[in-house]
Amino acid sequence: MFGVSLGDQIRNEEILRRTRVTDLAQRVAKLTWKWSGNIARRTDGRWGSNFPRCWNAVLSPRTGKCNVGRPQRGGQTTSN
Repeated sequence: MFGVSLGDQIRNEEILRRTRVTDLAQRVAKLTWKWSGNIARRTDGRWGSNFPRCWNAVLSPRTGKCNVGRPQRGGQTTSN
């Protein structure tokens, strides 16, 4: 492929540049932003069940972390 062999000792960055392959993390981040924009522009008032509840992971996928475990029940209090 492209006349490159292991003996040529070409760096990985050069091969990626020649083949015009994009970074997967950048592509996922771009598509996530496009998808969230489409969801936010809905006019029927629904956000969808698969909208990310953890925006830290969406905004910075390499460093953002979601809370682990079951979500707390919010807004429901009981009085005895």
